Amino acid sequence: MRPSSRLSSFRPTVLCVALAAALQAGSAWAVEPFQLKDIRVEGLQRSDAGTVFASLPFRVGDTYTDEKGSAALRALFATGLFKDVRIEVEEGVVVVIVEERPVIANIDFRGLKEFDKDTLTKSLKDFGIGEGLPFDKALADRAEQELKRQYLTRSLYGAEVVTTVTPQERNRVNVTFTVTEGTAARISEIRIVGNQAFSEGTLKGLFDLNDGGWLNWYTKADRYSRAKLNADLETLRAYYLNRGYLEFNVESTQVAISPDKQDITITINIKEGQPYTVTAVKLDGDYLGKEEDFKTLVTVKPGQPYRAEAVADTTKAFVERFGTFGYAFARIDPRTDIDRATGQVVLTLFAEPQRRVYVRRINVAGNSRTRDEVVRREFRQFESSWYDGRKIKLSRDRVDRLGYFSEVNVDTAEVPGTQDQVDLTLTIKEKPTGNLLLGAGFSSADKLSLSAQIKQENVFGSGNYLGLELNTSKSQRTLVLSTIDPYFTIDGISRSLDLYYRTVKPLNSQGEEYELVTPGASIRFGVPFSELDTVFFGIGYERTEIKGDVALPQNYFNYREIFGKVSSTVPLTIGWTRDGRDSALVPTDGTYQRLNLEAGLLGDARYWRANAQYQQYIPLGRRFTIGFNAEAGWGKGLNGKPYPIFKNFYGGGLGTVRAFDQGSLGPVDVIGAYIGGNRRINAQTQLYLPVPGTGNDRTLRWFAYLDAGNVWGEHEKITAGSLRASAGLGLSWISPVGPLQLSYGRPIRKQPGDRIQPLQFQIGTAF
Repeated sequence: MRPSSRLSSFRPTVLCVALAAALQAGSAWAVEPFQLKDIRVEGLQRSDAGTVFASLPFRVGDTYTDEKGSAALRALFATGLFKDVRIEVEEGVVVVIVEERPVIANIDFRGLKEFDKDTLTKSLKDFGIGEGLPFDKALADRAEQELKRQYLTRSLYGAEVVTTVTPQERNRVNVTFTVTEGTAARISEIRIVGNQAFSEGTLKGLFDLNDGGWLNWYTKADRYSRAKLNADLETLRAYYLNRGYLEFNVESTQVAISPDKQDITITINIKEGQPYTVTAVKLDGDYLGKEEDFKTLVTVKPGQPYRAEAVADTTKAFVERFGTFGYAFARIDPRTDIDRATGQVVLTLFAEPQRRVYVRRINVAGNSRTRDEVVRREFRQFESSWYDGRKIKLSRDRVDRLGYFSEVNVDTAEVPGTQDQVDLTLTIKEKPTGNLLLGAGFSSADKLSLSAQIKQENVFGSGNYLGLELNTSKSQRTLVLSTIDPYFTIDGISRSLDLYYRTVKPLNSQGEEYELVTPGASIRFGVPFSELDTVFFGIGYERTEIKGDVALPQNYFNYREIFGKVSSTVPLTIGWTRDGRDSALVPTDGTYQRLNLEAGLLGDARYWRANAQYQQYIPLGRRFTIGFNAEAGWGKGLNGKPYPIFKNFYGGGLGTVRAFDQGSLGPVDVIGAYIGGNRRINAQTQLYLPVPGTGNDRTLRWFAYLDAGNVWGEHEKITAGSLRASAGLGLSWISPVGPLQLSYGRPIRKQPGDRIQPLQFQIGTAF
């Protein structure tokens, strides 16, 4: 065997040291430079030889040196594919001998309860631990620490993780993480030290974290989280700053865990300082000569305690007002001049409008499916116009309200080389807009009902809606095919088309052997008169058939004697809506108004029917809300014809006057059937209260209510004495299957013969 010179194998941790020692020694490790005749690679099992050759700093025909050999070793180790690398030199041939790292064939978890396996698998992949990746013991140790960190976020401080590596054939390994989760540490006590102006109970009531709520099994509010604690501290700071305590400070926070890692104690040390009263609000700087205009935006009032929230609102309003004049980069600096001796403060709002700018271009990014025009037609800020912050915010909100996107953001960028131009980029993140919804509901009136919806809100990226809806309740079954074009005209007039088939079985005391069958179609146009107001115009066709004879109410019998079993009408509709609520599901502020008029001027049934509704929500502090709802309906026959009984209003139960049986108010037929009436009035007052232990969660709330109203027939007189009223308590929950409302009440004004139902509930409707 011929002698050969060799650069031995080097581990990554000692590579540089060993190379340096060998080169300095000038011993047999050194190789005289020579011209390469060939390069061979040995030891590969899965990796491609091309990966090795691509990492080598030399090729056949090059001059080989020790420096190039060292560089080759470093490059091959840097790929992370190899556990060991050696280079041997023999008569002009370089042999690269590698030992590949094992590849992870499978990752498994045992003992998981708190986390989903897929969530942890995705998290570990960010640390280089994943199926198909090279295995490294150091990375596995880091993965253990990452898993423990994940458990710390859930207050599982005693969680233990053991990693087991099982070799497999073809140089693969299975990695198993065995987790002993233990029990979660609970916050046993929260202490606030240094408070004098407000009680500890009041301050702790501001927190989402708590130390003993009876609903913690649901809210997990006694699970410690640093992020939640920081949020609570900011809430505490805002509480003081909004009551004049300008110098309030959280001096320290101590979080202590018991030796058994089961109990956590949080101690918050605060310094309140003294409260300050605003004596004057001054404007300084450049207000474009519109000081009087800006003064109307000031919500900070002299003579009242200093409120940081009012200062922030005023500052934001100033910036937005500057934006309406084209100043996109205005700065407002609130400055306070405090007098500790008197407890007074003078607030000065210093303005720097910077420069006025134009919007050069508006770009839309992120819409891979939705057409540009669908987004751009919602914009109220135009290109080559003055920058208007109010219009830009309105544009962003309008795009967001389309419901096609999970994220909508507007970024402003200065145009390079100019002083008065900016570009706007609207970045959107599309979400699936097609839905197949299957659901079930249960109410005390309709029992079990099934529903199904197939809808596409953004058909082919056009912004149009197409939907099929099916509902099967005891009293009303519906099949509806709908399509909506929100921009039927370029001016934003919408068009809605509906085809429907409804079967209604009125609620009565004798059974439901008869029914009303109504197939029909309608077309409606919506004309936006402002950003909040929309007026609707429509026309339709309905054909109503009264089926069945058993237990048929006398009024229905009389109507059928006049018109026959089948009657038709062509209803014309006009309506108006304005929705200013902060949320449709859990409103806490704002108003909702609706007015609708329907008139049957053609066909067998001639009538008009009007319905009006008004809602208002008023926040009472951060956690209480009072809501008012009033609704009135009125219908009358035309041309001497009777009012269609199938257009009657009904009252009683959820949505009208609670504690009375569903649909039981109003006229009663001679056979005891509840037939409704042509007039209805409802009024509801509801005080929403937080459920103890849920913190600031608004999806689960108690409420106390007071309802009043009734339904009257065509020949009955509306009097205050005929009104029914009830009061009670209830629970409102935005559940995974829809809004749930449960109420228990008693009538406070009733008449003999009224049907009472104290406990009522329904899934799928809201107040």
